[in-house]
Amino acid sequence: MAIIFAYPKNEILAEKISSRLNIPLGEIVISSFPDGDSYIRIDSNVKNKNVIIVCTLDHADNKALRLFFLAKNLRTHGAKNICLIAPYLPYMRQDKEFHFGESVNAKFFAEFLSVLFDSLITIDPHLHRIHDLHEIFKIKKISTLHATQKIAEWIKHHVENALIVGPDEESQQWVEEVAKQANASWIIMKKIRHSDNDVSITLPELTVTNQIPVFVDDIISTGTSMITATKKLIDLGFKQPICVTVHALFDDTAYQTILQSGVKQIVSCNTIKHTTNQIDISELIMNAIADH
Repeated sequence: MAIIFAYPKNEILAEKISSRLNIPLGEIVISSFPDGDSYIRIDSNVKNKNVIIVCTLDHADNKALRLFFLAKNLRTHGAKNICLIAPYLPYMRQDKEFHFGESVNAKFFAEFLSVLFDSLITIDPHLHRIHDLHEIFKIKKISTLHATQKIAEWIKHHVENALIVGPDEESQQWVEEVAKQANASWIIMKKIRHSDNDVSITLPELTVTNQIPVFVDDIISTGTSMITATKKLIDLGFKQPICVTVHALFDDTAYQTILQSGVKQIVSCNTIKHTTNQIDISELIMNAIADH
């Protein structure tokens, strides 16, 4: 028998999964004492049950210790297995010691989660130098899901005559698949990142058409790449582009800055709660739960 728990601010996705799969929704209390220490209480019976925790891991530093306490508490009270549904998996861009002394946090965070959970479900983790999550995780059951089909469906139904634009060479395989499923043409930009807020963009030779550029990327945080590329495309005579992302990591300031650069619309999957959420990935997760 299974039971599902929603980490705070993950209730919408957890309730949707609970309702559609007829899995009871458990009750937990996660709060703070006046001195800032965490308080965790499980108000549902978990003995000999397969437990599912829904907790997307944006701002992971604020969640990790409480997630540790919750998982340990569930074990203490007899949970048989614990599956973590983390639609967004953090630290994956920190997959290399770029400068001497830097922490390879992708590896270390994977080790942290591997101690706590029996299985993991996530969506489009940022895989670059790490090609498969099993390279850094010791969790046996991992479902790495992809939002390409959902994104392609949204583009197909909402953008007429789209030109899919990839942010860099790394994105080509991903962008090509989205374009194929959306029946759209595509191009790839060349990007050199000098710092978080300093990016050089080179576009391939383009003939201006009436196509609508649609940037597709797995993560948008500062939006620097999108802003730089948007200005170049508009200067060439293209229509205002649309930005589509899996994980909306940008804050309100970055969101407004991207829009003010000339972007017509920003759309995201609901892996992280944001006003731009228009693409629902809950079906992907529900299909994967059966294997866990």
